[in-house]
Amino acid sequence: MAKRLIGGRSNAAPIEPKLEIFPRKAHRISRNDISENALKVLYRLHKAGYEAYLVGGGVRDLLLSHQPKDFDVATNATPEQIRKLFRNCRLVGRRFRLAHILFGRDIIEVATLRGHHAESSDKHARADDSGRLLRDNVYGSIDEDAERRDFTVNGLYYDIADYSVRDYFGGMADLKARRLRLIGDPETRYREDPVRMLRAVRFATKLDFTIDTQTGKPIPALAELLSDIPAARLFEESLKLFLAGKALDNFRLMREYGLFAPMFPMQEKLLQQDKDGKVLALIEAMMKNTDQRVAADKPVTPAFIYAALLWYVVEDLAQRRRDRGVAEYDALTAASGDAIAKQCKTVSLPRRFTTPAMEIWQLQGRLEKRAGSRAFRVYEHPRFRAAYDFLLLRAEAEGGELVELARWWTQFQDTDDQGRRQMVRALGNEGGKRRRRPRRRKPQGKASE
Repeated sequence: MAKRLIGGRSNAAPIEPKLEIFPRKAHRISRNDISENALKVLYRLHKAGYEAYLVGGGVRDLLLSHQPKDFDVATNATPEQIRKLFRNCRLVGRRFRLAHILFGRDIIEVATLRGHHAESSDKHARADDSGRLLRDNVYGSIDEDAERRDFTVNGLYYDIADYSVRDYFGGMADLKARRLRLIGDPETRYREDPVRMLRAVRFATKLDFTIDTQTGKPIPALAELLSDIPAARLFEESLKLFLAGKALDNFRLMREYGLFAPMFPMQEKLLQQDKDGKVLALIEAMMKNTDQRVAADKPVTPAFIYAALLWYVVEDLAQRRRDRGVAEYDALTAASGDAIAKQCKTVSLPRRFTTPAMEIWQLQGRLEKRAGSRAFRVYEHPRFRAAYDFLLLRAEAEGGELVELARWWTQFQDTDDQGRRQMVRALGNEGGKRRRRPRRRKPQGKASE
């Protein structure tokens, strides 16, 4: 599927702005499909004399007959003016100053229309040597704001004043052609914010769009710019890539464009050395499983995803320690800490996810040792189900003895308590029964004189 997403129309030069207004009868957006709270914000801004537009993904999704996840608003009112209009407003952000209008748990994000920053003071806008924007609180007109949007299909404005859609860069045509194009020069836009390369992948798979040739062409050469993005931000991006039902497609397209390696350098190295294909098989099995759970509206967690992404990294580091004579448990524990620490240099992992991931890894060895009461103790572990699911993925990736082990644990869960005891007895010494060590004889004390 990834190959099909690359291509599309090639542009010799960046597209130029050309306003086209689609009146209410020329588009499918209905106010009945817009959040009631978003409408309240739009109407209040409009009645106060300000411009008010629904923008971004909300407009795009409504035009595609999808249910929007968020409804974002743009206006020519400054953040301070917005705060005066709404008592339930709080201002957030440093790089981009935004207003959040709070309706209980529902938040409507309102952004002031942005302008060009070339002649602005360092106080309001600043970029680093590579062109990445560090601060961008420069206000402007809707025409300027449209040029600052990333993709043409995200640069459409629904005007609450007359219910029209304003299109400056052919976004409506690109929606019809199911094509993803960047606004402006692609290399410049990626340098301003390298995360746009990840967004290109994510939108292409989410919307089932093709990536325009000119938009995709610079990505492989600029992929390393992701190394300069804060690890915490890349963690948030990874959640959008892997927890939204398109994890497998995103993984494949990221690798094709060279975007996986800067975020996951250890995994990419193992994938390049993966002669028997087990590393790739495990990651893809996990991604496919995650997508299936999302489609079935079942819970998914980053802990399980990162347990699979890091498993063979941990195994490799643990084996090096075992080769030096370190005990099995100690080798795995130390390797787990090292792998997580190294991963956090590129994509940060909160402890609330790394702790369960480490438990999943540690339980893999315990799942092999089933004799006596061990199987029952493992079965009662709070993390058993996740460890068992992980074992199934390993069996799918590696085959061999893991397939039989996974089958045994599947049967163990499906039978009653008496059946479980019979299964354990049938193992004999094959289930990892521990051999008793001979007792040490206590040294006899010296005879009293």
